Amino acid sequence: MKLLEGKTAIVTGAARGIGRSIALAFASQGANVAFSDLNLDDSTKAVENEIIAYGVKAKAYASNASKFEDSQAFAEAVVSDFGSIDILVNNAGITRDNLLMRMTESDWDLVIAVNLKSVFNMTKAVQRIMLKQRSGSIINMSSVVGIEGNAGQSNYSASKAGIIGFTKSIAQELGSRNIRVNAIAPGFIATPMTEKLAADVRAGWVQTIPLRREGQPEDVANVCVFLGSELSSYVTGQVISVCGGMHT
Repeated sequence: MKLLEGKTAIVTGAARGIGRSIALAFASQGANVAFSDLNLDDSTKAVENEIIAYGVKAKAYASNASKFEDSQAFAEAVVSDFGSIDILVNNAGITRDNLLMRMTESDWDLVIAVNLKSVFNMTKAVQRIMLKQRSGSIINMSSVVGIEGNAGQSNYSASKAGIIGFTKSIAQELGSRNIRVNAIAPGFIATPMTEKLAADVRAGWVQTIPLRREGQPEDVANVCVFLGSELSSYVTGQVISVCGGMHT
């Protein structure tokens, strides 16, 4: 039997990168997958078809996780279409990097809204459903820079650090109902975002990683499968770094 057989998972921001890999890893382990992006287009349709190819149910939804009303409507639509929500992966995120002296208020507010407020919105939206089921796994995507900080990323670092505090608090609130809440802190992962960096910059980053390679989206997805399955039934309130030893 597959690790996630018969479960329904939500993955926000799953049209590309880490979110896409998580959605496909869940499907490969038997989960039905509902996923969101800001707009439905060719890329979301392609991911939907990739998921369906595993023999599970899939549906893409246009939803802005930074908006509370969108998140509520998304969760309600998934319950209506799939019947339950067993796993939530709060993956939606953006960057607007700059030194503080040059960072605009709008860039600060946008990153906090998309990266951090979205986690509140979606967790609030699925909480009632999971409480009624007396089971569930919530996985929040943080970052090693939420633990260590990074110059030029004060808004991003603050949002990812906030996710860690939120994760630990909600794990304590929901644990008695058999709902587990954990965070993953990826390090330098090869995604469309990092591919925009100059080759020498990427090579410099790799030299700071003990495993001497950049991570792949599948490295993060595999940990999500673990946290979404019963293999992690006694794991909650934790932050698991997937960084090749970058953070110790």
